[in-house]
Amino acid sequence: MSFFEDLAARIETADSVVSVGLDPDPDRLPESVQDADLPRWAFNRRIIDATHEHAAVFKPNAAFYEDADGWRALRETVAYAHGKDVPVLLDAKRADIGNTARQYAEMLEYVDAVTVNPYLGEDALQPFLSQSDAGVFVLCRTSNPGGMDFQHLELAAYDRRLYEHVAERAAGWNDQYGNVGLVVGATAPDELEAIRERVPELPFLVPGVGAQGGDAEAAVEYGLNDEGVGLVNSTRGIIFAGEHSPEWAAAAGDAARKLRERLNQYR
Repeated sequence: MSFFEDLAARIETADSVVSVGLDPDPDRLPESVQDADLPRWAFNRRIIDATHEHAAVFKPNAAFYEDADGWRALRETVAYAHGKDVPVLLDAKRADIGNTARQYAEMLEYVDAVTVNPYLGEDALQPFLSQSDAGVFVLCRTSNPGGMDFQHLELAAYDRRLYEHVAERAAGWNDQYGNVGLVVGATAPDELEAIRERVPELPFLVPGVGAQGGDAEAAVEYGLNDEGVGLVNSTRGIIFAGEHSPEWAAAAGDAARKLRERLNQYR
C-alpha cells in the first residue's frame, strides 16, 4: 500500500485527521525526563502513549534531532510510533541536487513521508518522488508571515501567484508519481480555499491550527481532498499543553482528543 492509502486507513481507524507534531525542545522538556539516557525519546514515548489513539500521524521535525543523540531518539520514536500503528511524517523540508538529494531521500527507509522544498525544481525532488510507497508533501503556502516575501509573487507569464504555480506543478508530479501532497498553512484560509480549487485531488498537510491560531474549520473544509484524506497539525498546542504540570502527558492526550473532536465537527 502507498502512504496515502495507509493514511486513509489510519484516518478511518482513528476517526481523526490530527497530526501530532513531535518537536521536543530541550529547553521545554519536563524535569521527569531530563535525566533519562535519551530525554527526547523519553518525552516522545510518553506523548505517543497519551495521544496515539487520537492521531492520524506523528510529525517529528528534523531540526530537533540533528545531533548524535537526537538521531538515536528519532529512530526510537519512529519505531515506537509504528508499534502503535501510526505512520510517521518527517518534517525535514529537504531538497538538493545529485548525490545530496539521493542521500537525503534515504531517510524514507525509516519514515513513511517527508516534507520537501520545491525551490530547486523537480530534479531535486525526484529521489523522493520516485519512492512510490512514500508520501511527499511539497511546501506551497506556509503559515509564517515571511511566506508573503516570495510565495505571493505574481508570475506574469502564468497569470498566477508563485504558490499557485507550485500547487499546479505538484499536481503534475502527482499525476506522474502518485504520492504528492501539499503543505498549506491554516493562517491564510482564503488562499487555502483557492489552492484547493486548483488541486482538488491532493491531500494537504495544514499547519498553524494550534499555537499559531489558524482557522480550524477552513483547515478541514479545504485541507482534505475529495476522499477525505488530509492532515491538520498541532505541535506546541498538544505536546506542551501541560508544560508546567506534573501531569503533562495526560494534558497532551487531552489536547489531542479535544482537537480531534473540534476538527471532526467540520468533517
